[in-house]
Amino acid sequence: MHRTCYTYDDVVSSSYGRCYLTPRDLPGQRVISADVRIEPEPDDWSTGVDVYGNSDSYFHVRSSHDELTVTANSVVEVDPPDAGVLLSPAALGPWELARPSVTGLAGAAATEFALDLYPPEITDAVRDYAAGVFTPGRPTIEAVTDLTGRIFRDFTYKSGSTAISTRVDTVLERRMGVCQDFARVAIACLRSVGLAARYESGYLATDPPPGRERIFGADASHAWAAVWLPGDDWVAFDPTNDKLVDERHVTVAWGRDYDDVPPLRGVIYTESKKSRIDVSVDVSPIDEAAGRDSGAESEVEAQATD
Repeated sequence: MHRTCYTYDDVVSSSYGRCYLTPRDLPGQRVISADVRIEPEPDDWSTGVDVYGNSDSYFHVRSSHDELTVTANSVVEVDPPDAGVLLSPAALGPWELARPSVTGLAGAAATEFALDLYPPEITDAVRDYAAGVFTPGRPTIEAVTDLTGRIFRDFTYKSGSTAISTRVDTVLERRMGVCQDFARVAIACLRSVGLAARYESGYLATDPPPGRERIFGADASHAWAAVWLPGDDWVAFDPTNDKLVDERHVTVAWGRDYDDVPPLRGVIYTESKKSRIDVSVDVSPIDEAAGRDSGAESEVEAQATD
């Protein structure tokens, strides 16, 4: 469950919103059920698919309100990652051959993901950091795994240390941030050497500390990165946790950067001077023990409010 609640100190006469809260149907991920609810009930509501194939929802609340709540609930079945992709010639070959620019028409669709953003994120600091990873002739999967581990070791996770507007260069300088920052650092490094990389958002089913029960709402929305391989495969990796993305990750949306797929954004009309946002996320594996014993796929229940 993903739940987001906005509270205002004055009446809001109109709220427009767009959200990315419905998980994607993918070869290794099947959406069993998904539901997004808005309170107060919107006067206008529509769903669609964006240019990257993500499910998005639009709403317009015209009734006066001082609180707006968006709640998403979904049940998703996720398979373990395909080991064949990691052992493919594209993954084991030199990273230089994984550049879309050298694969001709085969890499045409991925070329967009190799381009820098505006304002540019690829700086000298990014190039220097990537240079220690992408040495000549190194296998692509080896380099990506090394990049994942280096970011995990070199950066400190600290909630509240950055904002969505914080630049990659600033994160590199401070060596701290949150999952969105670490994903964006990885993406900038990959693009600095000509590789295609995308930003992926979703959820991660996390375990509680040993001896403690799970705490409802203790999880958070998550983000990671993915690199393109010739053959049109993508390998997703999670620098925040120093691991490749697996069956505990639920993919909601992807794009070139966070700005392409924020969980929720919108515009309000109000005289309010102050507002507060409360977000809670709970990701609960269903029948986790059975899945672990059999090696079969796991079902994950994701509920959210933005």
